[in-house]
Amino acid sequence: MATDRPMQLGMIGLGRMGANLVRRLMRDGHRCVVYDVDADAIRQLEAEGATGATSLQDFAAKLDPPRAAWLMLPTAIVDATLTQLVPLLAPGDTIIDGGNSYYRDDITRAKQLATQGIHYVDCGTSGGVWGLERGYCLMIGGQDEAVNRLDPIFKTIAPGKGDVEPTPSRTRTDGTAPEGYLHCGPNGAGHFVKMVHNGVEYGMMAAIAEGLSVIKHADAGKQTRTVDAETTPLRDPEAYQYDIDVGEVAEVWRRGSVVGSWLVDLTADAFARSPELDDFTGRVSDSGEGRWTVLAALDEGVPATVITTALYERFESRQLGEFTDRILSAMRSEFGGHAEKKP
Repeated sequence: MATDRPMQLGMIGLGRMGANLVRRLMRDGHRCVVYDVDADAIRQLEAEGATGATSLQDFAAKLDPPRAAWLMLPTAIVDATLTQLVPLLAPGDTIIDGGNSYYRDDITRAKQLATQGIHYVDCGTSGGVWGLERGYCLMIGGQDEAVNRLDPIFKTIAPGKGDVEPTPSRTRTDGTAPEGYLHCGPNGAGHFVKMVHNGVEYGMMAAIAEGLSVIKHADAGKQTRTVDAETTPLRDPEAYQYDIDVGEVAEVWRRGSVVGSWLVDLTADAFARSPELDDFTGRVSDSGEGRWTVLAALDEGVPATVITTALYERFESRQLGEFTDRILSAMRSEFGGHAEKKP
């Protein structure tokens, strides 16, 4: 059903999430002006009803004041884009950063923009490429005036209550959290909550992956193992004689299990497409949020053992511990033990 409060929004950055945010907004009756360095991305959304812009100047000119410009960009280019965009705006306009910026940068940007009368809103956006249909969970930071004015936009983008059962013990009848979006606090609060959200995701992903790997290797007792002083023997080989289909385990965990989740859904789908995961390299990137979560935990004195370990595991997946391993190998060799040496 179309919104009863249609608004105009400008979107800069038409990658998979940015483009789908525009599509979701237009489906609900909002008007969108779009810009990207990729002209083909602009043309695609123009064909679907958006108004395309050929430059940032053209983008700003096509927005009705007070303007609302949403950035859906990689963290590394947000400041450079703001440098070009801000001179084209006017007091009363609002910039929304929907990417994964560091919350401390939000605080700095908001203060700088306030001197020009421009509002800044940070909006942690979770939902990935599936958000077009499912909606996006939004974690919002900013001053009340700007956030409240944009409420129709957030309401459309968020999932809404849908068919999710109400929290049994929840007695609050106000607030937007049950709709899938939340004004978390002043500038930076939205990205702070999204930062920790992604840190938690690191830990959950690592636990699922490690558990399935233990199941994958439940046939260890059938394997021929090296017998020497340097290799720990398997004490009870007969206890590890299972050939378990890990893909089917992921599938069954989706059905009624307490660990059932969207992450398990994605894992089961990956196994369905690539049963031995041969399509995947084993390299896992980290875009910053896990690191920043660990830093915040250190500053706050909060133990975050699982998230920290999951972050280090991602470093290991990229062979960033290779030199450490060589040093360990060298020390072991010098102690008189066995160590693999290059020919």
